[in-house]
Amino acid sequence: MPAQPHIAKSPQALTARSSPQGIPSLTARSSARKFHFISGMPRSGSTLLAAILNQNPRFRAGMTSPLADIMGVVIAEASSKNDFSFDVSDDQRVAMLRGLVENFYAGQADAGDRAVSDDRAVSEGIPSGDVVFDTSRLWCSRMQLLDTLFPEAKVIACVRQLSWVLDSMERLVRRQPVGVSKVFRFDTNTTVYSRVEALTDPRGMVGFSFQATKDAFYGQYAPGHLLLLTYESLARNPSVAMRAVYQFIGEPWFEHDFDHISYNADEFDARVGMPGLHSVRPKVEPIERSPILPREIFGRFVNESFWMDPKNNISQVPVV
Repeated sequence: MPAQPHIAKSPQALTARSSPQGIPSLTARSSARKFHFISGMPRSGSTLLAAILNQNPRFRAGMTSPLADIMGVVIAEASSKNDFSFDVSDDQRVAMLRGLVENFYAGQADAGDRAVSDDRAVSEGIPSGDVVFDTSRLWCSRMQLLDTLFPEAKVIACVRQLSWVLDSMERLVRRQPVGVSKVFRFDTNTTVYSRVEALTDPRGMVGFSFQATKDAFYGQYAPGHLLLLTYESLARNPSVAMRAVYQFIGEPWFEHDFDHISYNADEFDARVGMPGLHSVRPKVEPIERSPILPREIFGRFVNESFWMDPKNNISQVPVV
């Protein structure tokens, strides 16, 4: 039987709790649907992870959604940016933001062809209820917000050696010699050097996500909430990597088929002028290749994998 449409709860249906700083915050009563979040760096396996998770009939995952950006607009308009925000309480903000997440996925969660029926769940021992994974590079920068809205949620940050992330981006650019990309603001006068500078800028596609991942890794909300999943592990040994993910989110193991992965976002990739940005190969396996970046650029970022040094992991964040 398909899941029933979610009805947003009123503020009275929320229960109070305290944040680590002792600041009162609110959480809604638990529901059958669970929310987790995929974040981290581009070209680091987040789309591959989503494609694998989607094989589980209880899971819903995909490429980057607009949800985090929509939430940002709501937060801004409910702040002092709006002259009338004085009449919006923190309780109302929490209720609105949590309701936004739940209702954003309400239609998808009700899809009969994806839901696990109650009868099947009972007969096969499959836990009922859906598990939603929303993807955005912004989530690592909003760990405190996620802890306030969904204290049981987990964040899986996909990471990869920074040199190889930039090398992969440059490879995509060179596939389109007669096109330009939104990633570089449709600028036709670029070089590999200017493109790397643009990507690694603190507000750039790679620079922001890298710093956001570090922010989450070193932050106080990392323990129990954050897992770093390396692209290298996911590509070389997907079964071991995915079992670690399942253990982290507390879900029973599902037997995935790593030789037949299916996912594409061709329309979106074409719109941003970077075909192949979210392409996933049918079989999960490592691809050995030589870098195409100049050696001076590749070497500049080769030692930036902060997660590889155990001395940096003061919060004991699991790194797969």
